[in-house]
Amino acid sequence: MAGLVLAWALAGCAGAGGVGGEPKTAAQSPDRAWGPVMVAIAKADLYDDEKTVVDLIPRRAPGLIVEDYQKRTAGGALSRAELNAFVQDNFDEPPENEARLSESADTPIDEHIKNLWPYLTRDPAATDEGQWSSLVVLPHRYVVPGGRFNEMFYWDSFFTMLGLAHSDRYDLVRDMVDNFAWLIDQYGFIPNGTRTYFLTRSQPPFFASMVGLLAEHDGDDVYQRYLPELEKEYEYWMRGAETLAPGQASEHVVRLADGTLLNRYHGSENTPRPESYAGEIALANKASNRPAAEVYGALRAAAESGWDFSSRWMADGSQQTTIATRDILPVDLNALLFHLEKTLAHAWQLEGDHARADQFEQRAETRREAINRIFWDADRGLYTDYDWREHRLSEVVSAAMVYPLAFGVADQGRADAVAAAVERELLRPGGMVTTNRHTGEQWDAPNGWAPLQWLAVEGLARYGQTRLAATIAGRWIDTNQRVFDQTGKLVEKYNVENPGVGGGGEYEVVDGFGWTNGVLLDLMARYPQATRTP
Repeated sequence: MAGLVLAWALAGCAGAGGVGGEPKTAAQSPDRAWGPVMVAIAKADLYDDEKTVVDLIPRRAPGLIVEDYQKRTAGGALSRAELNAFVQDNFDEPPENEARLSESADTPIDEHIKNLWPYLTRDPAATDEGQWSSLVVLPHRYVVPGGRFNEMFYWDSFFTMLGLAHSDRYDLVRDMVDNFAWLIDQYGFIPNGTRTYFLTRSQPPFFASMVGLLAEHDGDDVYQRYLPELEKEYEYWMRGAETLAPGQASEHVVRLADGTLLNRYHGSENTPRPESYAGEIALANKASNRPAAEVYGALRAAAESGWDFSSRWMADGSQQTTIATRDILPVDLNALLFHLEKTLAHAWQLEGDHARADQFEQRAETRREAINRIFWDADRGLYTDYDWREHRLSEVVSAAMVYPLAFGVADQGRADAVAAAVERELLRPGGMVTTNRHTGEQWDAPNGWAPLQWLAVEGLARYGQTRLAATIAGRWIDTNQRVFDQTGKLVEKYNVENPGVGGGGEYEVVDGFGWTNGVLLDLMARYPQATRTP
């Protein structure tokens, strides 16, 4: 608690801001703006979902709330009932997402998704949570995932945009790409999501894919329009690379002993995430043989990966207490940065700066060679992550192996081997499982996630593995349809080993759901023969 109280004090009680599209500062994150109160609420377990704590909306200046709280606790801690009354007096609970549609029970699933877009769309001009909310005020409209997620998330949004494109909602695609460009201009990178407590970390860098999607419709000048922001995103992920010595790491970059430069997830800070504060303190206490700051840093890096949480990040392959995300070079992140380098080469070529284009083309080819050398497990015929401290490949078999196919990094031989590995290790009755390990983590078996199905289909089709691509797409479409037939909902993740139920994990299954909707519409358009009616 002391660290958060100090952070709050240094923040000067965090003044107002963020109104009318002006950027909010990280000092307004709840752990800084009203840290002592946030800690008390989190530790008292007043809410089933810890995210609710940091989404509470102060009714007055946070500094005044903290001052009042400290006066009331001068003689001792408040009882649970007293603390709850204090919260009710000083905060409003975040608004719930509304997804109840007025439509007939036999509405086809694709029409249901198109009917959902207005319910998941937020207009900043009509959204006012007050100047002390943790919500970052964006300049344009955006689509939220749904359920507990009432803000714009980074990598979710690309897959949501796929569905918007199939719904002829390029107006929203443009607005969202503009929002992401604005975030890069304001903060120097794209945060995990548009909450102040997310402003210290990013998520998988799909901005180049968003630009490419929009360019398919609006033309190549889109690349030139967003070239400054593409450059800034690249600089963020590569910061510190130029001065990095062999065998060293800094932020998101690692230089191996042989000089090879690659990237990792980092997460920036070494404190508990505000949205999971009490749970992460409890986890660090269980990992009593490790410095707590090391555990917190690894948890933040895993959150930045989007795979929070997975056996990919666990040193022993199963227990969160061994989480070591910063020691892992992820194959998927490096494939994404290859794609960003290729996109920058294309954008500079369009701009007429051939020297700059050649520079990024060379960087991409250098990374391609490194990915195919460092992450390739020849014995198993698949791509996997690399532990740069232990100098060894990860034993975890995960769906991250499809990224080098989706972004054109692999050669045909490796792509064919990956297809065999996916079919052998990950294919299940309801689609592709995330890993082949059952750990209880939501990014492990038995769960399947929409973005990974899409990337697998995209990558396999790219290398001529059309049968397996169609199989994964068909099984995933059927899984979505089964749950929709039973519940009328589209959910965040699915159990693909027992199709017909939503997946489990860190929190209750969330419906809505942005990226599920987007991927399903795209796959149904590609594979209409796999689509059925209730």
